Amino acid sequence: MKCNYCEWRCELGGGQYGVCRMYYEEGGAIAERFPHKWCTYGISRVESLPFYHVYPGSRSMTIGTTGCNMACKYCVNAFVAKTEPAAIQDTMYTFSPAELVRMAVKRGCHNIVFNVNEPAVSLPSLMAVSKEARLAGIPMGCLTNAYTTEETTEFLGSMFSFVNIGLKGLNDDFCREYLGIPNIKPVLRNIKILASLTHVEVTTPVIQSVNDHELTEIATFLSKVDSEIPWHVFRLLPEYQMKESEYPNIEAINAALDKSRELLPYIYFHNFVGSDWVNTLCPQCGSTVIERFSLGCGGDKLDRYNCKDKACPDCGYAINLHGERIAWNSREGQL
Repeated sequence: MKCNYCEWRCELGGGQYGVCRMYYEEGGAIAERFPHKWCTYGISRVESLPFYHVYPGSRSMTIGTTGCNMACKYCVNAFVAKTEPAAIQDTMYTFSPAELVRMAVKRGCHNIVFNVNEPAVSLPSLMAVSKEARLAGIPMGCLTNAYTTEETTEFLGSMFSFVNIGLKGLNDDFCREYLGIPNIKPVLRNIKILASLTHVEVTTPVIQSVNDHELTEIATFLSKVDSEIPWHVFRLLPEYQMKESEYPNIEAINAALDKSRELLPYIYFHNFVGSDWVNTLCPQCGSTVIERFSLGCGGDKLDRYNCKDKACPDCGYAINLHGERIAWNSREGQL
């Protein structure tokens, strides 16, 4: 039988696990190989994940599993995403959905975010967690490569209140060589679907001389989906099979974004210490409505929240925000 969770639509059965190696066929149905096994249950600021327009200042429990349906040559989480899942199960945590949510509440978390690998490879476990999270009043978000079927994409849109999609490049040659997929068309389709269902932010890791020339084209596509989509342009520090690659030049990448800034008002260029491009400016009057620190490598932090009722305090323009500003310690120990 075929697994219809992602665009590979792998044939399962006869001991086959498919591209992600996380599902198998059992009794004529798709089964999860390692249900309720987690590689992490950490605590993070929502800005560092990155979500800049979601519950600013809030505390997130981050979770992940193993496996992935892409083969990114530069993956920074390859030790989890690209290792044979069975080989690292002894290092994983086993928590029921209720236990995970109970820990999130006990540690004062305002939301739960799946952010280490691709959520489509662990859908049954995540669905169970989402049901428990809804009962506890805790919203869930995720990071996804969106290389999923339309059915799965709609499922993700119903399960997660906010989603950050990795749009890594557009060119077919780039997709084949650097991502291990035939083309990017399913991802572009699914960005449109998810933007119609839930709050969407997009992240593009920049590899200099490989995909930096596509930035304006990516911005043009996003502007046609929704001109107020927050777009995170990451200065990628390559790992996995590209450890020897040079780090992108900050000045060159920033200059390449000039045309894009005419198309999208919420563009953030970060993943390096001291970025000057992590604040949110009002699209109408240009006032700084949200200020952040850029600490590099997932260390971004809210500094000042200047919005009034999710709007610019100077001109009243409604800022694209999902949820209210939440103080870091506002839910401590509510078990």
